[in-house]
Amino acid sequence: MMGESEEKPHAILVAYPLQGHLIPSVHLAMKLASKGFTITFINTHSVHHQITRAQDSDSDPFTAVRGSGLDIRYMTVSDGLPVDFDRSLNHDQFMASLLHVFSAHVEEAVKMIVKSGRIHVLIADTFFVWPSALAKKYGLLHVSFWTETALVFSLYYHLDLLRINGHFDCPNAREDTIDYIPGVPPINPRDTMSYLQEKDATSVCHQIIFKAFQDAKGADFVLCNSIQELEPSTIAALHAKKPFYAVGPIFPSGFIRSAVATSLWPESDCTSWLDAKPRGSVLYVSFGSYAHLSKRDLTEISNGLSLSGVSFVWVLRPDIVSSDEVDPLPVGFREEVADRALIISWCSQNAVLKHPAIGGFLTHCGWNSTLESIWCKVPLLCFPLYTDQFTNQKLVVDDWKIGMRIGELKAVTRSEVSEKIKAMMSGKSGEECWKKVVEMSQILENAISRYGTSERNMDQFIKELDAKIHKTPGVHTGSHKSAAANP
Repeated sequence: MMGESEEKPHAILVAYPLQGHLIPSVHLAMKLASKGFTITFINTHSVHHQITRAQDSDSDPFTAVRGSGLDIRYMTVSDGLPVDFDRSLNHDQFMASLLHVFSAHVEEAVKMIVKSGRIHVLIADTFFVWPSALAKKYGLLHVSFWTETALVFSLYYHLDLLRINGHFDCPNAREDTIDYIPGVPPINPRDTMSYLQEKDATSVCHQIIFKAFQDAKGADFVLCNSIQELEPSTIAALHAKKPFYAVGPIFPSGFIRSAVATSLWPESDCTSWLDAKPRGSVLYVSFGSYAHLSKRDLTEISNGLSLSGVSFVWVLRPDIVSSDEVDPLPVGFREEVADRALIISWCSQNAVLKHPAIGGFLTHCGWNSTLESIWCKVPLLCFPLYTDQFTNQKLVVDDWKIGMRIGELKAVTRSEVSEKIKAMMSGKSGEECWKKVVEMSQILENAISRYGTSERNMDQFIKELDAKIHKTPGVHTGSHKSAAANP
């Protein structure tokens, strides 16, 4: 994108320290570097420690791509907690540290990088509460990176309208349809994010959301990991407020394997097991990298899988249930399903979903998982747990018709789980979902093709960013030195 005589734009990119945010952040860094950017990628000590432990290597994760010509430097900072502190099981303490402490460590890093050379841009996850203020302090342009859907961004962005209209943060919140958010089709409150459905809006996560979206209003640009064709009216309304670009799906080149390690856990290879199964016969089950299931729900889902008679791969994180049990699965379950189940603690999800034996995905409906499933033409059985997953389910089931709900408006039961699995894997409803997801997969492929909307949006963003770098007084211009740092 940049001419030989032009200076390369240099961006600091700060990834939110959760698996679901880290993955698109790493691939955004590589995408921008491939288009002529210098990137200094800031990770946390804790995430770096998990990745290197999973890979059994303490090397800089960007070493391999640097050899192919991408100018990506790497450094790590503390998130304010000890490296071995269990962030998943101590969620509120972790979030409080990100809210109150992390920014001080990032600022020290930014100060050091700015002193060492010419820096133009700060790219940071939208959920951070400090990027606009920090960018302004150091004379940088601020790009807010939103890793979820434009619909979720818009609902958070318009919290003031939700409050004024009595749908959020009110003693007796309205339960009728929300039909006044610009560009957002009417939506039922039960399909909004879990944080908007909660009566108590004083939690640390609510504080983060309020401050983060106040900060995001000061961003110069927003990059969103969604696709223009999937959310046209919502994206258009947001773009009318500020430069908002849908540039998704942000996947690794080749999709299945990334040149940069992003997994926080060692991955099991499921290929040989899947190779022995008929095409479309296996259900993939995973509830993501962070959220927890209740013991009751885990028991019902387990028994539903057993009753269904379907073969399955289940990614069962050791901490999936918040308890000290060595094995949270029902007694005898592993033996019941041993001839048709592969139960593992982690895997390369892209590699599993892409395997021809996979015919459905029982999922928490995280946005990365949803995009990956669509890309691989795999319909979804939705069992959202928290945050944006309920809103993603609404898009998947109601708008795009590529999936089915489990546990809708009631406690999940083993019989429902079994029935929905059988309907998805061998029933007419599953076939209809498959036809729709094949169509949607083509939309994603088209979007990131050479002349697709996401590729054009990325190029337009870079063009506008470059113009703003050259026209905006105060964008940092120090002497050019290397900003590389060791982890």
